[in-house]
Amino acid sequence: MTTATPPTPQNAGTRVSLAFKPQLVTRVVIWLIALYAIYAATQLGFSWERFSSGLGNGAKFLGRMFPPDLSKGDILWGGIKETLQIAVLASLFGILLSLPIGLMGARNLMPAWISWPARALVSVCRSLHPVIVAILFVKAVGFGALAGVLALIVASIGFIGKLFAEAIEEISIKQVEAIRATGASFMNVILFGVLPQVMSRFVGFSTYQLDSNLRNSTMVGIVGAGGVGGVLFSAFQRFDYDFVLTILVTIITIIVVGELLANSVKKVFNV
Repeated sequence: MTTATPPTPQNAGTRVSLAFKPQLVTRVVIWLIALYAIYAATQLGFSWERFSSGLGNGAKFLGRMFPPDLSKGDILWGGIKETLQIAVLASLFGILLSLPIGLMGARNLMPAWISWPARALVSVCRSLHPVIVAILFVKAVGFGALAGVLALIVASIGFIGKLFAEAIEEISIKQVEAIRATGASFMNVILFGVLPQVMSRFVGFSTYQLDSNLRNSTMVGIVGAGGVGGVLFSAFQRFDYDFVLTILVTIITIIVVGELLANSVKKVFNV
């Protein structure tokens, strides 16, 4: 009776290669980044003493915020109402403008002399933070909600325009060519060949931008562009920290409710 010998692996005796082989260049880059981070920390005045004292000051600051002040509801509601108005208007006009700009920026549908200027416009809109743009509009149109709306429209174009253009560039071109073969006009090609493929993503981008504008509208108010940010900044200047807590809790509540509404909209459109 003979015993069966176990099968020998085909790669027996061969050298096993690592799935993620370490490279010298990668290690050098990681060490350079770590060394530069240490150097930057020494140049910016970071120290453990400063950090530990900051924890104590932070504890005192939090202690002065409790209990929250609920007696200034009319002032708070005025700022919140203006913030909601700024966010909704900026999102509406920003989305409406981003749709054609993103379409013109799609390089698979438009010639270069159209797509590159559209992409350059989107890049300019994305280059500056909304607070900086709000400062520019405050200087141009004065203090108030108009500056905040214009600043967030620019931010919306920079975000949605870029993502919408990239989404169009990822569509299946076969459906577009099939509709073109029927002799359809350019608008019909867009309506029936392009938009059905990107509509769900466009709804997702739009709901996210509305949520982002709700948050950004609280920041632009700090520089005089309307909204609850101005109320928050005034409370800080008065050292009215208990009212600051009330404002912060209200802002967080609005953001959470906005997130829930955005999720509901996504479910409606199956995003």
